[in-house]
Amino acid sequence: MDSKRYQFHVVLFLTATIATAGHAQHQDKFRQLDELLPTPNTYRTASGAPGHDYWQQKVDYEIDVTLDPDRHWITGSERITYQNNSPDTLTYLWVQLDQNNFEPDSKRTLTASMRPMRRNPTIGEGEISFDSLDQILSKPEFEGGHRITSVRSGAGADLAHTINGTMMRVELSKPLTPSMSTVVAIDWNYPITEHRIFAARSGREHFEDDDNWLYEIAQWFPRLAVYSDANGWQNKQFMTSEFALEFGDYTVRITVPEDFVVASTGVLQNDDEVLTQDQRDRLEEARTADAPVFIITPEEAKANESSRAEGAQTWEFVAENVRDFAWAASRKFIWDAQGFELDGHFTLAMSFWPKEGDPLWSQYSTHAVLQALESYGNHLFPCPYPVMISVNGPVGGMEYPMITFNGARPQDDGTYGEYTKYGLISVIIHEVGHTWFPMIINSDERQWTWMDEGTNTFTQFLAEQDWEDEYPSRRGFPRKLTNYFRDSNRVPVMTDGDSLLQVGNNAYGKVAVALNILRETILGRELFDYAFKEYANRWKFKKPEPADLFRTMEDASGTDLDWFWRGWLYENESVDIAIEGLTVYDLDTGDPARDKAKDRAEHDAKAPELTRLRNADKTKRVDKHPELFDFYDEYDEYAVTTEERKKFDELLEELTDRERELLETAKYFYAADFANLGGTVMPVILKINYANDSSELLRIPAEIWRYNNKNVSKLILSDHEIDSIEVDPNQETGDINTQNNRFPRIIQEKRFKVVPTEDRPENPMQEIRTEEEADAAPADAEEESSDDARR
Repeated sequence: MDSKRYQFHVVLFLTATIATAGHAQHQDKFRQLDELLPTPNTYRTASGAPGHDYWQQKVDYEIDVTLDPDRHWITGSERITYQNNSPDTLTYLWVQLDQNNFEPDSKRTLTASMRPMRRNPTIGEGEISFDSLDQILSKPEFEGGHRITSVRSGAGADLAHTINGTMMRVELSKPLTPSMSTVVAIDWNYPITEHRIFAARSGREHFEDDDNWLYEIAQWFPRLAVYSDANGWQNKQFMTSEFALEFGDYTVRITVPEDFVVASTGVLQNDDEVLTQDQRDRLEEARTADAPVFIITPEEAKANESSRAEGAQTWEFVAENVRDFAWAASRKFIWDAQGFELDGHFTLAMSFWPKEGDPLWSQYSTHAVLQALESYGNHLFPCPYPVMISVNGPVGGMEYPMITFNGARPQDDGTYGEYTKYGLISVIIHEVGHTWFPMIINSDERQWTWMDEGTNTFTQFLAEQDWEDEYPSRRGFPRKLTNYFRDSNRVPVMTDGDSLLQVGNNAYGKVAVALNILRETILGRELFDYAFKEYANRWKFKKPEPADLFRTMEDASGTDLDWFWRGWLYENESVDIAIEGLTVYDLDTGDPARDKAKDRAEHDAKAPELTRLRNADKTKRVDKHPELFDFYDEYDEYAVTTEERKKFDELLEELTDRERELLETAKYFYAADFANLGGTVMPVILKINYANDSSELLRIPAEIWRYNNKNVSKLILSDHEIDSIEVDPNQETGDINTQNNRFPRIIQEKRFKVVPTEDRPENPMQEIRTEEEADAAPADAEEESSDDARR
């Protein structure tokens, strides 16, 4: 490292941070977000809390629906009660018809043919699987979409309505004034998509071995769009981003073949009609059990697979204060359950799965549900719902109030890889975690994908790390996302949901990493956990916007975080903080004895010039003519003179006792030079390794970049000589280049392997010769066989 010496009177005025040049290109990374955030008002306050005039609509549903497994068809009728809690008079309502996404001429279908979107096959790479080709050819043949057969008022009068893609405008018979309610009745039906073809958020799956179907039904009924103070009607078309929904109470009656088992949002009301006495007794036992209890055993489910009942039965469910409703049905379900209680809130955790899910599902599913209930309940608030269900079916992972769809299964022979095991646990924790984000903390998924997926992925990470030591979390650790941060094909997190690139890395992974850094590195666990829980409790059963999260986190932690939200959510830069130099400053005390001794040591330590080395043995002129020597040939410039000693003694007389004490300091003065190569300002975390084999960790707040976000130097005072220094030693900031994190630089260690040399490919002559030899081989073999027989 470089070594420099300062005169003592300069050193006395050194500050903790040494200023650097480059202010002409300065960008204020710490300017406030006021220019980007909406102005606080009586609905949403500057503190991030709901205002005293906050309001939201309420929508209740009463639905009768029938599943026809022969036609794979849903037929339903619903009665909607819409309560207008807004200060506005409404003349029409917007209703979501999500199944219209599967019409052959839907906007999503027509724009997805070559776009490399998740769940959509593409031939852009020049090759395609048979399954993907089947999807491409089959989708245009499927006549999907809601068939709306009737839209009426509560009094039975027809209501004018207009369907625009996945949205339907219903014109009210009279204006709906504030504090009033209206009733709309809708009849509808649609064909159920096969998940093998559409890979959507719901659908059906066929099991060839026993010729049964499993249905996971979601986005199945016409649902009211959100009307809010922040955005008015949220009537963006359903493309790829998820949903914005209102809270309400549901009564749903589901009619299925009498040998089907139904798992659903809500609490079963007629268990005495659809369950056996043994099943009801087992459910009661499960409420206080220490381990999951089978409600339907594997043997019972196996026997039910061959049943083909003639009749039908209706399962009735009631759900209060939920924003959506989903269900699943099949003959194949194994069913287990176990009760869970936290702070007086009881939830019955349950799992439903076909035998193809075992042994994984019987061992892990309900335990994963319980893990989510416990961890999220402790970090946020206890689950307020009476049931929580995990269903195995065709959908890989999807969430709804009180019920989730999770797809991981073992191989046909019952074996499974580590990835499958932890994939199942993680997806269940994730989907159950969506109970909090957004099923209760009801953000707008269609606009801001990250507000539920990112916050939930972060909280999922916390739950996973409490499952076992060394749990292989896919997202949450900063170092696991550095490849994404290096990728130029990405957009800021604060991008419209339908326009996101690399959705998983962006809305899920980056936000989870950002919140983990905020918790572990920026705020610390105590401040973060309090603020994050405050946000959750302020906005449970309400509709937060991004500004409400930002403002609450700052308000409850007492920390200005605008620089953090700007860098991680609004901008698209990366973290790459390099240490570019380390200089030690030696204090010149003015004492000629000490200072000249150091000068002599520095002179002697310098390597001689190459020319002097090669001329060392040559005879010089002064060697041949000694008379040329004079005073300066024997003069020692590092020797202390009497006059120099006298001047220093006089200087000491003029100093105070404290100043003389300062000159005797044994401290080491170092200046570490840092460069922000990635653009995102972050704290500088330093591991300082000393020559005596000790070390310490120094955490410098991000505000060190406030006056210059490109280059900065930090003065380090030390009692020991520094051997080396390392930036971000635990890789906690997502730094994309660790090779510039250490000074002095170290040799990078990498590995390579040797593989067999590839044979040259056959030329056409060789191919024909090989074919001729192969054709001749059977005749030779037959002749040899005949010879053996004769012998």
